Amino acid sequence: MDDYEKYEEDCKKIREENKLLLTSFEEWLKLTGLTKKTINSHLSNIDFYVNDYLLYEDAIEARDGANEVDTFLGYWFIKKAMWASKSSIKSNAASLKKFYNFMYEKELIDTEDLTELMETIKEGMPEWLETLDRYDDLSSENIW
Repeated sequence: MDDYEKYEEDCKKIREENKLLLTSFEEWLKLTGLTKKTINSHLSNIDFYVNDYLLYEDAIEARDGANEVDTFLGYWFIKKAMWASKSSIKSNAASLKKFYNFMYEKELIDTEDLTELMETIKEGMPEWLETLDRYDDLSSENIW
């Protein structure tokens, strides 16, 4: 088996795990009293994160993805998601916080991972939004 076949096999396995994880996350969100529309938004954001971004170049499991948020929201999402906007970056950040709180409650990540994720989002948000502005500004020469 070559490297690409192994990568594809790993991604298939992770997608199956993610399906179960997203179902559990949906049930967890329902218990918080959120509207169906808000729940669907969080699920869509997290599905994109765990099944597209985390599997884009490497087969990264959701529990190992908490430390990937800065690159995702500060670069990849801006560049790859045609719908990237200030509100979509903020929405994805909110979804990621909820998702990794869920992962923490299920003991799938530790306190350090959750704390680091929260700090990364808090500290990174202003820069991510500025990067998006530069990316959308056709006269900007130094986007990143």
